[in-house]
Amino acid sequence: MIVDLRSDTVTKPTSGMHQAILAAEVGDDVFGEDPSVKMLEEKSAAILGMEAGIFCPSGTMTNQIGIKVLTQPYQEVICYKGSHIYKYEGGGLAGNSLVSVRLLEGDRGRISVPEIELNINNGQDAHQPISSVVAVENTVVREAGSFYRLDQIQAISGFARSKGLKMHLDGARLFNALTETGDKSTDYGKYFDTISICLSKGLGAPVGSVLVCKKEYESSARRMRKAFGGGMRQAGFLAAAGIYALDHHITRLKEDHVRARVLGKTLATLPWVKSVMPVDTNIVIFTVGDAITPEQVLAKWAEHQIKAIKFGPKEIRLVTHLDFDDRMLEKTIEVFKNFLFNTWMS
Repeated sequence: MIVDLRSDTVTKPTSGMHQAILAAEVGDDVFGEDPSVKMLEEKSAAILGMEAGIFCPSGTMTNQIGIKVLTQPYQEVICYKGSHIYKYEGGGLAGNSLVSVRLLEGDRGRISVPEIELNINNGQDAHQPISSVVAVENTVVREAGSFYRLDQIQAISGFARSKGLKMHLDGARLFNALTETGDKSTDYGKYFDTISICLSKGLGAPVGSVLVCKKEYESSARRMRKAFGGGMRQAGFLAAAGIYALDHHITRLKEDHVRARVLGKTLATLPWVKSVMPVDTNIVIFTVGDAITPEQVLAKWAEHQIKAIKFGPKEIRLVTHLDFDDRMLEKTIEVFKNFLFNTWMS
């Protein structure tokens, strides 16, 4: 039995999703003629209280398009220092949008109004880039899936807009956050200009993300999707998987969170684990002890067909998902408990 905890992107389509893909009605989406893509875009926008949606191959693309349509060259984006748009998108903010980035510490990645206020540039000072966008990430991947509550989002958005700043949300795992907070997804559209959601992470679709936005940005966003190489033809087969994911895989996310917390509690009891970050959703990040390396741990796990990734000099990350069940959880815990560091090194 292979247990793959490297990411929630490793899932395979369920049987129901397979059937939805096979039954999809398709057309040429570049000509705007794919009914399944249109349905997915409209559905995604409605779920988040937005006016328009643009289906794209990846979350990186939806994030990059979102920032692109909200900025001009030589402006600045304010975000958490470990945010995905800055750390894991290949320098796209600089290359695609020609913007600089003001990096904030945040509270486990959650930036606040006082921090933002201290980092807005003087628009009349030619030495400084013009502060243009506040970008938040929910959940925060670098911080073990920490999340914002809607009241925190509301406060940030209200302040940002009072200062003439636009709002972008990297909501790759937004539905994981909503599962914990119980906030209404439709309220999110009130507080952002653009929102990126990912269908191929916790929701289990094979490919795809949607950028939902205000109507005024739709035309520019579709143009940028084309420029970035994201125009797809009979994409309805992929869109059908996304529709199925939104209909069937949101309510089950709580199961992933429960299993992640069990893993976190187990790791916290082991002598070769130095610390475990709080487990808020489906991501577990822990630090190994001084006498061991992540590579040694991962190599030993690999002998038992358990996969995870190194996430820092001394850190390892695990991500639970719909293809990680209770049977796999039991196996993983058994491997964690039965192998101590001193026996590994003998």
